[in-house]
Amino acid sequence: MIVTVNRKAHFNAAHRLYNNEWSDDRNEYVFGKCANPHFHGHNYELIVSVTGEINPRTGFVMDMKLLKDLIKDKIEEEFDHKNLNIQVPEFKDLNPTVENMSVVIWNKLRSHIPKNLKLEITLYETPRNFVSYKG
Repeated sequence: MIVTVNRKAHFNAAHRLYNNEWSDDRNEYVFGKCANPHFHGHNYELIVSVTGEINPRTGFVMDMKLLKDLIKDKIEEEFDHKNLNIQVPEFKDLNPTVENMSVVIWNKLRSHIPKNLKLEITLYETPRNFVSYKG
């Protein structure tokens, strides 16, 4: 049987959406208030989904304690209460949109999850705006 397990996590972070090659006016036109040079923040909700066969010995697809610890170590510790543009190396040259954030999070977790399991990231920037990435 194929089953998907999900772990929810939260973090708060600030960012600014902008393109260095554009003028301030163009950035404001494209990104609106998200281009604020003084940054702005969100209370992100992250759902990490792992899909695979149930292990007949453990009854788990993946040990949820291991998944919890992995998310805490690789995502929450690195993103929570940070300015993504300044304090998270992956966003030095990458616009920290929720789309790009979901890919970065997937990449940070993928190598730590067994290859026989599928990984999906769902990241809520607001209760109404969210993205999913499956790799």
